[in-house]
Amino acid sequence: MPEITIEANYCKGCLFCVEACPKKVIGTSSQVNAKGYQYAEVINADDCIGCALCAIMCPDAAIEVYK
Repeated sequence: MPEITIEANYCKGCLFCVEACPKKVIGTSSQVNAKGYQYAEVINADDCIGCALCAIMCPDAAIEVYK
């Protein structure tokens, strides 16, 4: 099963990854990171298909997908 890791402190909260994910695996955290942004977080890991669209769309290289 694929695994997604998100480095919260690299995330600026653009949420391109949320829009790109076809399975709605990523959502918005209710907390903020060290920069004061609500960051992306994995909310539905079991549905991940490993397409890596989230990592491709991330302008901050905050996401890695392991297949």
